[in-house]
Amino acid sequence: MSTLSTHVLDAVRGAPAAGVTVTLHQGDRQLDSGETDVDGRIGALGEALEPGTYRLVFDTGAYFARQEVEAFYPEVSIAFAVTEERHYHVPLLLSPFAFSTYRGS
Repeated sequence: MSTLSTHVLDAVRGAPAAGVTVTLHQGDRQLDSGETDVDGRIGALGEALEPGTYRLVFDTGAYFARQEVEAFYPEVSIAFAVTEERHYHVPLLLSPFAFSTYRGS
């Protein structure tokens, strides 16, 4: 079975994004949720993941609102495919008006 983690970095502050709520979905079903720690990480989301398509939704609007920063994206949704048994790490590099992601290790 596969495992999943995530990491959110605030590119404007140059620091981890603590307190971002992240939910894991498969189709219309929410499987799990968590909040990034002081290092911007969630070490495990969901239990053992079967092959398929999943989606992480990051509540970026609430994160920036707490900092009183205007932001364009109220949430960031990242769909990804679990294709083989391994650990999947999905990082998010975040700013108020842009974001990027990649398949981490």
